[in-house]
Amino acid sequence: MLHDAIIVGGSFAGLSAALQLARARRNVLVIDAGLPRNRFASESHGVLGHDGKPGPQLLAEARQQLLAYPTAQIFSGRVSRVDAGEAGFVVEAEDGLRWFTGRRLLLATGVSDVLPGIPGLEARWGKTVVHCPYCHGYEIGGGAIGVLGTGPMSVHQAVMFADWGDVTLFAQGVVEVSAEEHALLAARKVKVESSPIAELQGVAPALEGALLQDGRRVAIKALLVGTQVRMGSPLAEALGCAFDDSPFGPIVRIDAWGMTSVAGVHAAGDMARVPHSITYATASGVAAGIGLHTSLITEDARRGETAAA
Repeated sequence: MLHDAIIVGGSFAGLSAALQLARARRNVLVIDAGLPRNRFASESHGVLGHDGKPGPQLLAEARQQLLAYPTAQIFSGRVSRVDAGEAGFVVEAEDGLRWFTGRRLLLATGVSDVLPGIPGLEARWGKTVVHCPYCHGYEIGGGAIGVLGTGPMSVHQAVMFADWGDVTLFAQGVVEVSAEEHALLAARKVKVESSPIAELQGVAPALEGALLQDGRRVAIKALLVGTQVRMGSPLAEALGCAFDDSPFGPIVRIDAWGMTSVAGVHAAGDMARVPHSITYATASGVAAGIGLHTSLITEDARRGETAAA
């Protein structure tokens, strides 16, 4: 079957794009590996109308609603490769036994967080070690919290995170704080700790404190980590898509409607925009789905003109 669109990635961006296409009565196939980025968090917050729902519940409801449309399908599995064919794109499943063809390709494969190698950090990821104060800050409930210095954005993160508790910025030897930034941090009552964190302590996923390399212990109940990210799949690079740099790592270059630098290939979600959140990813999927649909309309019209001639 020649699909109008194949969407690789079935989380919030991919399903959102698929919904627009299904409602346009287009044949759309979503291929989903089942590894959404927010799977480490127990609840999803800041999502209008769904605040506090677990991520798997949100996605399950979205999948059910999508499959109510007769032109939508979902295949559970990974994609090993994509080739450009005469009709569009040929997508091979990782098992090597299934191939799918589509006129257009939409990548919504997301990103993976590159976590710092601090003992105890990974076990708390998504619980008491978080990357977004808007997603997790309210539930922390105030008190002593930390910001892990990872790069140029860390001072900004510490200044912002001070609305959620009493912040210590751990410079980690990678964040150089200017005199102007020191004044801003002081105005927000943010402490700066120069000795790097050696280990996070407490019974995970709870967090009780940070053991520093100089032997001191700083009590904190949560730690904000502005991670760097990498592509969740090599497909965009393999297809030759252009990338842009962001403060958090590379993102696929797209226009306002999700078109990449490669003809017929669209992208949406965290892999193609910053900042990151469920709401942003959903909106990005809407734009990419509409942009992809528009490109199909244009192509259909040109074919009609050619046939008429």
